[in-house]
This record gives sequence, structure tokens and C-alpha cells, in this order.
Amino acid sequence: MLTTISSSTIFFISLLLFGIGAVGSLVLAKSDKWANVAGSVFAVSGSISGLVSSLSVLIKNSVFSFNFDLLAPLLSVSFRVDRLSAFFIFVISLIALVASIYSLGYVKHFYNKYNIGALGFFYNLFLAGMLMVVSAHNAIFFLVVWETMSLASFFLVIFENKEKSNLRAGYLYFIMTHIGTAFIIMAFLLLYRSTGSFDFTVIKNSMGEVSLLVKNLVFVLALIGFGTKAGIIPVHIWLPRAHSAAPTHVSALMSGVMIKTGIYMFIRIFMDMMTGIPVWWGVVVLVIGSVSSLLGVLYALTEHDIKRLLAYHSIENIGIILLGLGSSLVFWASDMKSLAVLGLVASLFHTLNHATFKALLFMGAGSVISQTHTRNMEEYGGLIKHMPQTAFFFLVGAMAISALPPFNGFFSEWATFQSLFYGIKSLSVSVQWVFLLGAGSLAFTGGLAAACFVKAFGAIFLARPRSEEAKHAKESAVTLRIAMAILAALTLVIGFFASYITSVLATVASSVRALGFAEPVFSSAAGAFSLKDGFATVSMPTILFSIVAALVLAWIVLKIINRQAKIKIERTWDCGTNLNGRMEITATGFSRSIITVFRGLLKPTKQTDVEYHDADMRYFAKSSAVHLGIEDIYLNNLYKPLQALVARLAAHVRKIQLGNLNVYVLYIFLTLFALLILLAF
Repeated sequence: MLTTISSSTIFFISLLLFGIGAVGSLVLAKSDKWANVAGSVFAVSGSISGLVSSLSVLIKNSVFSFNFDLLAPLLSVSFRVDRLSAFFIFVISLIALVASIYSLGYVKHFYNKYNIGALGFFYNLFLAGMLMVVSAHNAIFFLVVWETMSLASFFLVIFENKEKSNLRAGYLYFIMTHIGTAFIIMAFLLLYRSTGSFDFTVIKNSMGEVSLLVKNLVFVLALIGFGTKAGIIPVHIWLPRAHSAAPTHVSALMSGVMIKTGIYMFIRIFMDMMTGIPVWWGVVVLVIGSVSSLLGVLYALTEHDIKRLLAYHSIENIGIILLGLGSSLVFWASDMKSLAVLGLVASLFHTLNHATFKALLFMGAGSVISQTHTRNMEEYGGLIKHMPQTAFFFLVGAMAISALPPFNGFFSEWATFQSLFYGIKSLSVSVQWVFLLGAGSLAFTGGLAAACFVKAFGAIFLARPRSEEAKHAKESAVTLRIAMAILAALTLVIGFFASYITSVLATVASSVRALGFAEPVFSSAAGAFSLKDGFATVSMPTILFSIVAALVLAWIVLKIINRQAKIKIERTWDCGTNLNGRMEITATGFSRSIITVFRGLLKPTKQTDVEYHDADMRYFAKSSAVHLGIEDIYLNNLYKPLQALVARLAAHVRKIQLGNLNVYVLYIFLTLFALLILLAF
């Protein structure tokens, strides 16, 4: 009892601290420095409280709930934190803690330009909103806190409102998130109509009485609604724009954890509330995961805006998470609960891993942007000489997201592969092809992700500077480097202790009602992760020690071979010309061949601009430039036609607006009459 009270108390203290940070930032808004300190320090404190509370539930299973009925009908302030909620609270609090440390130094370059008090207010409100989203236990209260999180993040996206592109990105995000919310509301209304309650526990206990048709409709509506927030293709168009427009520490949170609230609700509704689901649910999720992962990384390869590149990789990694979740749904529907635990563990593990290395990469990008004042990678180059620590931390994040051992990204992708391989091995032929598609997509995605970050790291940090800002860049502030160092260390620590973490995640996965505390098909003893039928085994400590031993051996061999060699440093032969940044391979040049291979999917565009000395001298160009781009097929082929259709319908509907009060009274009468007839039947 004491443990339960303690966990709940610490959780509400966390929300209180975020609230104080929000109000304190506004109160101190006249002083940029103290508004920043108040917003960041209370955010750090609230994040620590969230970590402590979530760990208590994860380790001791001290589940707690709180319910307070308001005077408004059907609305109650209802919280419940079980192991699934606690895991997401842990991930949110962990990244929020590091992002808040980062913000102490990063926000300084906004001083005397923007309202720091407003930034601190919406930042703390955003953090509190995310914690409440993954702990709310009433549908109406959930929608209230979901809207709180969405609106707070919207104001953070448009914080740098002097840039028109940021305002456009914010408005697109606002529209898309509310379209998603409309689908979520319809899903909850269907559940209320079938169960008579908005309380998640009542809905769960009444699910046996819900027809399969209603379940299928809820699945489709929830998939679109929460998938919009998660950024699945094709409802992803807001994500690259919004994540690149927000301040960097906010981008790290939006990309690292906010989009995972959609994943949380997928698991909560599909696997914790529902019963008796069909196999096609998992097949659909697998297909969406395959498409999102592959197209996400391809679009990332085409980008030269560093933050947009990272944002597209979030779409890729959401796809990888959905591969694990989709396989888990198929296994559960096929009554293979032990295998379903494996798929869900892979999904949850990649949720944690993506949060850490993506936040690290965004912070590395923010460090570079704060020094060069541009997001265009073509204007970087040679920054490893001026920002060696940032370069090292970014390299660690690049290796982690490329799934290279011994970093954390390797293990969760490996576990996802095992889940997909089991599907190919164990399921019927009609479903095997989907798992084969998922495995092929994941393999392809891994290779392209590695290529993309070779491009990113090389264009940013290697060779010669390609702009004056890059030539005079300096290492970022101490708090920025501390935050990056924490996350870089975590990518290695999580990878090293991967087997122990999977044992915790197995308890989280098996606590979901669909899996009913099923026994997983894997064991994670003595630091090794092994599948019980001998299908595969991996030990991250062994991998790490093997890599270290190989590097040491290679160093010794090279020392022996070169012990008599004399090293002479000379200037690079330049063929009689002066070497400069224009002679280097660019990010555009690096990815051009890959874009050409996939031109059928990416629809590349090319525009040549030529400036002449004189209009009459058309053969002597003063300058020429080639602009390469990618057609936005979703905007052009889906959203613009849809917009045109809505505009045409609105024009027809407008004809009934005659401006006559008597006609409007007639409309009301006819509507009431139709409703009475409907109710009579």
C-alpha cells in the first residue's frame, strides 16, 4: 500500500512541477535568463520525478489509479498507470530530462528575439500533456489532455514566428492533428455506443459484447487517427515540416517521444482493450510498417536540410516499430501468444532505442545549426576540426540508428528480424508473404539508413568548410554537450544490457490483456538473448568485447608492420589548382545515384537556371545552377485533389445559405422531425 501511494504521489508531484515551471516561466517572462532557468529547472525536476514513479511501477509492479468525477456529465479526471503506461512515462521522462538540460544552453540564442517565457510555458505544458496522455483512463479526459499536448506542441512549432515557413509548418500540423483527432473521437463514440461508457476499464470488460463490425471500424478509425500523430505514410506530410520548424530540444521530444503516443494507443486499444481480433489487422499494420520504413529512409536520403532528414528517419523508425507490433497482432490472432510477446518486445525496445538515438541526433544537429545558422548540409563541411565533441556524439547516434553493434539500435532491429523470421517459419502460406515483405523491407531499410548517415556525417563534419560560418564555428555550450554525452552513453549502455532490458519489457508485454502473462519464446539469462528452440542467440557483451579485442589486435598489428615506417605530411596534390569546398562531393551528389535507381517512387525533378552576360549573347553564360528536388506525390495526388473536392462540395452546400431566417427555422424543424422518426424506429 505504501509503495502504491508513493508511486502515485511522485507521479502527481511530477505534473505539479511541470505546472510550476509553466507558470514560473510566464511570471519571469521579462527576464529571458530567469524565464529559461525556471522553465528548464522545473522541467528537469518533473522529469526526474516521472522517472522515479515509472521505475517503481516497472520494477515493483506498484500499479496505481486515481479517479475524480467532475460535475460535467460523463467526464472524470481518471488516471491509471500500469506497466505499459509506466514504460512510456519512463521513455518520455528520460528524453525530457536530457532535452531540458540541453535547453538551458540552447535557448540562449533566442534571447532578445522571442518570448522565452512563452517558450517555457508551452514546453512544460507539452511535457505534462504527454505524461497525462499515456496515463489517462477515460476517453473524454484523454481527448482533453491529447488536445493539450497537441496545442502546446503547435505553439512550440511556430515559436520562431518570424519565419513564414515555420508558420506554414505549424498550420499544416494543426490541421492534420485535428483531422486525426476527428477520427479518434469517432472511434471512442463507437466504443461508447457499444459499451455505454468512456471508462477504459469498462470498455475493456465489455468488449465481449461488441460486434466484430464495430471492432473493425474502431481499428480503422484508430489506425488513421493515431497513425496521423505517429507519422505513418501517407498521413505523414506534417511531420518533416513541423519537426524541422520547432526549436531543436522540442524537435528531439516530438520526434523521440511525442509520435510514440500514437504507438501507445495502438497497443492500448488493439491489444489491451480488444478481444478476438482478425489476422488482417496485423497484416495491415505490417504492410504499413514496411511501406513507412522503406519510403521514410528513401525520402531521408533525398534531403539536405539536416532536421528534415532526421524527421524522415522518424517515419522510417515508426515503420520498424510497426513491424514488431504488426507481427505481434498476427501471432495473437493466430493464438501464438508466446511469439506475440516477442513481437511486442521488439516493438517496445525499438521505441526506447529510437527515442535515445534520435534525440541525440537532433541535439547534434541543433549544436551545428546554432554555430552555422543554417540547416543546409551543403553549407557545412570540416566541422570535425572545430566541433570535435559534437562530431563524436553525432557519429555515435549515426551508428546507433544504422543498427551497428554494440549500440542499442542493433538489438531491437535484430529482435524484429527474429519475430519476422518466426512468422515466415510458423504461419500459413497466405500470411508468410507479408512477413517476407516485412523482413525484406527491414533489411533494405538498414542498408539505406547506413548510406544516409554516411552522407550526413561526411557532408557535415568531413573535408573542407563550404561556408564562412563553417570556417569560424566553435564547439557548442557545455549543457548541450552534457546532454549529448548522456544520450551517447545510453546508446551503448542500453545495447550492452539489452538482454536484461528485454526481460523487463517481457513483463510489460505479457501484462497486456491480449497476451495474458504468456511465457515468451526467449530467455535472457547471463547477458545473452536466446530463442528457446535454438533458432538464434545473441550476446551484446560478447559482441562488444569481440569488437574491442579486434580493434586492439588491429592496432597492434599495424604498429608492428609500420614500426620502421616514417610518416611525412605533405600538402594534397591539387593538379595545379587551389583546393576548395566546391571540389568536394556534396550531399546532393552522394545521394543522386540512389535517387536515380528509385526515380519511379521518388519522382525527382530537375531545374536549370542560367544567367547570361547580355540578352543578345545567349552562348556565353555568366552563371548556371541546377536545382534538384523531389515531387511531393502525396500532396499533389492525394491532399490537393481532396482539397479541391471539399471546396466544390462547400460551394454546392453554400447554396442553401440564403440569409433568410424563416428558411433556417424550416431547416431546424425538418432536422428535428427526421430525428424523431429515426428514434421511433
